[in-house]
Amino acid sequence: MKHINGIVVLICIVFLSSCTEYRKVLKSTDMQYKYDMALSYFKDGKFVKAYPLLEELYIVYRGTDKGEKIAYYQARCDFKMEDYMLAAHRFGQFYKNYPNSEYKEQSQFMSAFCNYKLSPKWSLDQRDTYRAIRSLQLFTIDYPNSTKIDSCNTLLDELRYKIEYKEYRAAKLFFNMENYQSAQVSFDSFIKEYPASKYREECWFLKLKSGYLLAANSVDDKKLERIELAKEAYVNFVDRFPQSKWLKQAGEMYDALQKLEETTKNIS
Repeated sequence: MKHINGIVVLICIVFLSSCTEYRKVLKSTDMQYKYDMALSYFKDGKFVKAYPLLEELYIVYRGTDKGEKIAYYQARCDFKMEDYMLAAHRFGQFYKNYPNSEYKEQSQFMSAFCNYKLSPKWSLDQRDTYRAIRSLQLFTIDYPNSTKIDSCNTLLDELRYKIEYKEYRAAKLFFNMENYQSAQVSFDSFIKEYPASKYREECWFLKLKSGYLLAANSVDDKKLERIELAKEAYVNFVDRFPQSKWLKQAGEMYDALQKLEETTKNIS
């Protein structure tokens, strides 16, 4: 017990000593000392301590070589503290304000990477995702020979897939809600927008199924027209996917469409 109490006391002494030292740094009027301590805190991973020092120092050194380095470390500090919105802004301002800086390329990449970090999950609004895509694309244009190009392409693939998946799920939602007319339009739009998608075959099939169900439940004066469109969707599907696992179901729908067409014509 005495041993444990001794450790607790030692921790408290170290903590209080550290606090006292930091207060001295904050109150110091020696800007070079504050500058050195700010970088020391940053390198030690003490970003919360480095942050207010860097804020104060930037006001003092703005427009100087030191100011450039401080601005860069401010942005890095925001990133390390996971304030990606502010970090994206500061990195963006940095490469605009310091076009000749040795940190310009890194800052432009980090601004884009922060935008990537702000991209939400697929089910939410994707404005931040589109912003991230634009900023990564801009980096690849500005630095086509950068060592970060492969990383950019990987991030771009991930972001594009998120948007693709969202649109795929939106089309399926129309289908699941039995809004077959909107589902047809959405599946058709998806197929045109993402011709190489792994969901392509399923979307072609569901476009056919949407057309079949729309025709089957249609009013008489629109039935023949919708049957014809569904039969066309069948032909497009089997031509593109002759080995599809949905081929049997597609054939059954086609047979049903032909019978429905005959019945409808007889009634007419």
